[in-house]
Amino acid sequence: MSTPIEWLLRGDPGRDALLSPGTRLTAGELAARVREAADALHEHGVRVLATLDDNGPDWAVADLAAWHAGVVHVPLPAFFTAEQVSHVLAAAGVDAVATGTGAATGTPWAGTGLRLNRTGARPVEMPAGTVKVSFTSGSTGRPKGACLSGEALGRVAEGVATALAPIGVRRHLAVLPLAVLLENIAGLYAPLAAGASVVLPPLAEVGLQGSSRFDPRALQAAVARWQADSVIVLPQMLRAWAGARAAMGADLPGPRLVAVGGAAVGAATIAAARATGLAAYEGYGLTECGSVQTLNLPGADRPGSAGRPLPHAAVRIGRDGEVEVSGAPMLGYLGVPGSAPSGWWATGDLGRLDEAGFLHLSGRRGNLLITAFGRNVSPEWVETALQSQPAIAHAVVLGDARPALLAVLWSSRPDAPAAETAAVLAEAVERANATLPDYARVRHWVRAERPFDPVSGTATPNGRPLRGAIESLHRAAIAAAYDRSTDDVIS
Repeated sequence: MSTPIEWLLRGDPGRDALLSPGTRLTAGELAARVREAADALHEHGVRVLATLDDNGPDWAVADLAAWHAGVVHVPLPAFFTAEQVSHVLAAAGVDAVATGTGAATGTPWAGTGLRLNRTGARPVEMPAGTVKVSFTSGSTGRPKGACLSGEALGRVAEGVATALAPIGVRRHLAVLPLAVLLENIAGLYAPLAAGASVVLPPLAEVGLQGSSRFDPRALQAAVARWQADSVIVLPQMLRAWAGARAAMGADLPGPRLVAVGGAAVGAATIAAARATGLAAYEGYGLTECGSVQTLNLPGADRPGSAGRPLPHAAVRIGRDGEVEVSGAPMLGYLGVPGSAPSGWWATGDLGRLDEAGFLHLSGRRGNLLITAFGRNVSPEWVETALQSQPAIAHAVVLGDARPALLAVLWSSRPDAPAAETAAVLAEAVERANATLPDYARVRHWVRAERPFDPVSGTATPNGRPLRGAIESLHRAAIAAAYDRSTDDVIS
């Protein structure tokens, strides 16, 4: 399997590789920067590197240099709490942290604009061949680290590149944080492997502010400015972007491919996005398998599904309906001996493969609700129906052992007057209920106290809600809703 340096040395060394405001690196220049930065890591004796910085060429050089130098890279999401960062640094034995030039301390790192801050951490045992440890955020201060090999990451990147070749993507715009594995692999490695260029503006330029605020008009402007052929977005970002484009009402430019994943999307959301000219295609993947595994594509597309397996992946359905994946497995969880997959990885997701090989997901195995009337309900199914309504940005459905389902909802217009928001949400719930059988309809709902995001511990980096944390946060409102003798909502 090829390495990033080999990708960069293919073809014309003068082609654009990385672009950002004020910076243009050709493939040859990027390769030279990566080598220089890798040599500096060796000179400083770095074993395990953590990077905490905004999207930009420096982040990319740091990541590629660590791989080239054989140094384990531990990307630090900016939304991790101080407690989570401390846990990650200790758990992975990080002995150097790379931070942006605004940092007051640290040694300048040759080949980059970053500074290296030494920690003095002792080495920890990792599976042989580990190149990257990707930590997922949780509802506690203990994120879990998946150890990934260069061989696996390269296989995924080249699989994605092969699948996208017919689309002719020449310029990818990074919209998600590079510390999120999905963007790191599919948005940095895959374009480089394909000989395309990657645009890495600061996240604020593409509309991301912090972890939960997103300005779709800024994203639209960035797509137009950089003439992007592809982007990767989360479902809630797609909904907001499509809504903004519809409101703008003009013939707006759009990428050739808008890949969307991280959580269930739904055919209605895909259709709404395409109606505004966005070429939206849903995919599916897991950190434990190197990120993206399946994807709908032009000419191989079934909205409502997660697409067919990409060239590097194989998918099957276990006897109990659980999705199992093989092809680019992790080496195991950090600090958990014997956690490496042997052949197939049981994902915890429930689904089916149709006659044409498209994967249809129905929810998480551990999330299945059994109502007081004995009906099994996948909350993701109901949430997809709710979030297909433009008024609802986020939804989590609860109701295990209850006579009726309840939803925790975050409005797509959180700053609107409370009474107006309540009325709009109530109408949206009714419209969603009309598409569902009676046992899967939402009878009660409460307004979320905040958006579901990684900072508050209520969502993963890829946007999947953390149900336990959300239920705990809204425990009093949920109890009040179920205690009421009528169908009135708590607002």
